[in-house]
Amino acid sequence: MKRLAIDVQPGVYAVAKLDPGAPVPPGLFSPGAGGFVSVTRTTEELSVICPESEAPAGAAVEAGWRLLTVRGPLAFTLTGIMAALANELAAAGIALFALSTFDTDHVLVKAADLPRAAATLRAAGHEVSLPA
Repeated sequence: MKRLAIDVQPGVYAVAKLDPGAPVPPGLFSPGAGGFVSVTRTTEELSVICPESEAPAGAAVEAGWRLLTVRGPLAFTLTGIMAALANELAAAGIALFALSTFDTDHVLVKAADLPRAAATLRAAGHEVSLPA
């Protein structure tokens, strides 16, 4: 696997679950909202990843995540990026929540695991940049 450049995003994130028929929580995409937001609907649930302070009321919420973003854009023909990150973190006993966007891949790790995750990824030869 080639060396990846990974940016740790500022802020703390939440992963939230709502009923599958629930509306997308208002305000998540408003111009004043900050940070990364992802919304996915399946027949089983509406999942929201957002800044912890924006977690939707009434949702089942798993809080305390930090967001690591592979610097992109990444070509769709590239293979093994997510597998490499997941394998390296799994070998270190670090749980993750993974997702991808059109341009790149993202991994969330629990805030308490961030120092160990960064050290693990650096030891595997990746560049990991922390927020200023």
